[in-house]
Amino acid sequence: MKKRGTPILTSGLMKSEEQLAKSKRSQAGIEYLIVVGFITFAIMSLFAISYVYSSMTQDKIRINQVESFVNQLINSAESVFFAGEPSETQISLYLPNGIKSIQINSNNILIVISTSSGDNVREYASRVDLQTTTGISTSEGVKKITLKARENYVEIIH
Repeated sequence: MKKRGTPILTSGLMKSEEQLAKSKRSQAGIEYLIVVGFITFAIMSLFAISYVYSSMTQDKIRINQVESFVNQLINSAESVFFAGEPSETQISLYLPNGIKSIQINSNNILIVISTSSGDNVREYASRVDLQTTTGISTSEGVKKITLKARENYVEIIH
């Protein structure tokens, strides 16, 4: 004689084991998705941070290049002026991209630089009077500038 309760009990255990295995697989899948989500968030955060620092670094480089341009221009103009008329010199200076305007007003040079945080206005002072009739173009590249000493000022020819 067979026991009637055994097959039912065995099939019930099989069903609960299958359900347990399915729930373990689904839990592992959810844990995997959570881990992938955290890793994706971390990578995206690193990209955002690197983009911000990259922009800041590019802005600092651009501003340093502009300062070098203006300092060399002013130093050369002062040297020519103090050597006296009819002294003149030609200089080649690099102007970076992102320059919106260059204004030369007597003893000052005013430059507007486009940066990632907006426009940056810089003013540089000279000990001599600077004048230009042609202005200096704001396009990127090497500029050949002639400086001529006059009686009371230095003429900038571009």
